[in-house]
Amino acid sequence: MEEMVSESSLEEVELILGYKFKDKNLLLQAFTHVSFHDSDKYSEKHTSYERLELMGDSVLNLLMIRKLFFLYPKLSPGKLTYLRSDNTDNEKLARVAFKQGLHRFLRHKKPHLEQSIREFEKAMVDYPLHSHRLIRAPKILADVLEAAIGAVFIDSNSIETVWKVFEDVLEPFISLEKLGENPVTTLLEICQKNGCKPRYDTDSWDKDQTAKVYVNDCLVGKATFGKKDIAINRAAKDALDNIDQTYLVFSMHEKDQKSSDEVRSEEENNEDS
Repeated sequence: MEEMVSESSLEEVELILGYKFKDKNLLLQAFTHVSFHDSDKYSEKHTSYERLELMGDSVLNLLMIRKLFFLYPKLSPGKLTYLRSDNTDNEKLARVAFKQGLHRFLRHKKPHLEQSIREFEKAMVDYPLHSHRLIRAPKILADVLEAAIGAVFIDSNSIETVWKVFEDVLEPFISLEKLGENPVTTLLEICQKNGCKPRYDTDSWDKDQTAKVYVNDCLVGKATFGKKDIAINRAAKDALDNIDQTYLVFSMHEKDQKSSDEVRSEEENNEDS
């Protein structure tokens, strides 16, 4: 990564965003990762994007919940929360940053970032809209988009300007009809309806990076991945993909439950007699 971003590069970012900065230093700061600090040529006035990211995160959440509030006037707070999360989480924002090519202007010294971005690009092919935590999205991509949002807000001092700049950039918008749920949450809800509870096993993680999910002590799903939380999500997805087998476990549980109830009822009848 080059030490300095050229004036033409900054102008290209402005073209992507459709916004011309009054303070170019804000734009430069928004694209400077903390790892860039060890440069001898680093200027103190260009700090990392962390403060702008924090500002952008708050501004984006407000703008997105406002959009959803009026778009779905009868939607429950719970569903509104799910929708806001799907439209503002790390994976969604990382997708936006990659689609717009914003990562090309990031000043950093992270040795494996390019490789992570390439892996993310390949993984997105299988999940065009959102994977719901089944793939690993480089957080730095989401961070730089939030920092850009924060920079536009500070530079313009207008939340309406921010929305005008980023509303189209954030497309495709995840609508209520396309709302998905984390497979861990979905599996838990199915289990609860059947009087069961899933149990996740990562005891062998250090050895094989595998997560397993059990229902009534029966293995119903497993997955291997280099990040534990994603492996757990994929194990839950595997259980949902094998739902026939999972329901067989539920059926066995119900049968065992009925048998135990029958035994208990018979014992109670014997006591009464």
